[in-house]
Amino acid sequence: MEELAELAERAAGHDADAFTALMQSQMQNMYKTARAILSNESDIADAISETILTCWEKLEQLKDPAWFRTWMTRILVNKCNDLIRQGKHLSMPGDVPEISAADSGFTNAEWNEALNMLDEKYRLVLMLYYVEGYKTSEISAILEITESTVRTQLARGREKLAQAVTGKKWKAAQKKSPGGGAERQWRSLSTDRSDSGEARPYVLHQNPMQDK
Repeated sequence: MEELAELAERAAGHDADAFTALMQSQMQNMYKTARAILSNESDIADAISETILTCWEKLEQLKDPAWFRTWMTRILVNKCNDLIRQGKHLSMPGDVPEISAADSGFTNAEWNEALNMLDEKYRLVLMLYYVEGYKTSEISAILEITESTVRTQLARGREKLAQAVTGKKWKAAQKKSPGGGAERQWRSLSTDRSDSGEARPYVLHQNPMQDK
């Protein structure tokens, strides 16, 4: 993280080499986030290109280089939303990384099918939290919504995702993993992280306002 902040600080001084290294280090993160929103590779490439250009033009406006990744992701989400307003369609791609690949009772296809059933606002928050690893405070800054709204959307998104996977997908996963892999997969989703990075059990039906 310190290296990222250092690159951002140098890039803000119009150091082209530092900016190139900075953006290259974030390409995978940008790609995964854009793919959670947009429907095809051309749109994703456009959103990323526009994000890179905007970052170059406005990086000197970033007051704290430590917040570069959050700032950049907010720009990317806005660029994706611009494309949506121009008539593009939302879609969940077919190979989003699993939430817990090492301990999964589900295939990518099963998880993606479930995720694709969710509204975009829930899907994006879940992707940012579980796949990208952002804290709720960072997601709040990226999406420009309150942190309590982030927690509410996480709670509702988890509940809706649970409903999607507890039907035939859950039964299929149990058959594929009789040793309890499916249960471990759901438990990984039902674990909340505090802003300190600590994992703790999350009760789906608790008051989201208490998820601090």
